Amino acid sequence: MAGVTDRPFRQLCRRLGAGLAVSEMTSANPLLRQTIKSRRRLDHGGETGPRAVQIAGAEPAQLADFARYNVDLGADIIDINMGCPAKKVCNVAAGSALLRDEALVAAILEAVVAAVDVPVTLKIRTGWDTAHRNGVRIARIAEASGIQALAVHGRTRTCGYTGAVDYHTIGEIKAAIGIPVIANGDIRGAAQARAVLAATGANAVMIGRGAQGNPWIFREINHHLATGDFLPPPAFDEIGRTLIGHVRALHEFYGEPEGVRVARKHLGWYVRNLAGGDSFWRSINQVETAAVQIDLAGNYFCGVGARLAA
Repeated sequence: MAGVTDRPFRQLCRRLGAGLAVSEMTSANPLLRQTIKSRRRLDHGGETGPRAVQIAGAEPAQLADFARYNVDLGADIIDINMGCPAKKVCNVAAGSALLRDEALVAAILEAVVAAVDVPVTLKIRTGWDTAHRNGVRIARIAEASGIQALAVHGRTRTCGYTGAVDYHTIGEIKAAIGIPVIANGDIRGAAQARAVLAATGANAVMIGRGAQGNPWIFREINHHLATGDFLPPPAFDEIGRTLIGHVRALHEFYGEPEGVRVARKHLGWYVRNLAGGDSFWRSINQVETAAVQIDLAGNYFCGVGARLAA
């Protein structure tokens, strides 16, 4: 979720019921540590704990050093990414590319766990490809290395984000280890979250793309798991208030004009299923200033959009 789960979005998701919001994946390469992008990704000012920081890389000593660096900055949890399928990550032998080298996985996990005195967690996929689903072996390595919790996306690296999610393998991983397992992959509603928990035996679910434009998914899942009932979807005016608050936070965090550009994708996700949302997004996508972006959003939610939604 690099490029999505920045500080404003994490804070919003936590307010709406997310139990934990992990930072954007940040490279352990020390040459990148002081870039604007990295500094923003490691900015946790105003966030409530626990603060979980996700790191990526392929060198055990480098990852261990970066874990210590983040703990010194206030990280309460270090999360290691071995699940990202992006080519630019896998091409440097990081992310899910690491699943091909179980010895290196063990070396990285042992080095990071030994380097810090906070919990270390791990995110993986079920394997490199469908012929090499080694998620169970990786999970056992993780547990033996001292990893405290394991999140599993139910696809291989070569699957990317397409095809059916393999919840069966997540269940096998859960049955093979004693540490908490978090199921991930295409969970887009409360009923599906309950079904995935039942099918896998996982301790929790992780929501990624399902929260884009729908941060209310967390409170809906929490309510359903606690009561068995379903909350109604957010009202049109609540969507408007939340969207505008989120956009203002993005403007403040990134400044202008970058905050305006970052807000565009979030605006598109929020309104994609709303009446008149397509035409509204096309118009607001051309805006270059924060004030006009806010004004157009307010006009939509108080004007034509509200009438169409009524």
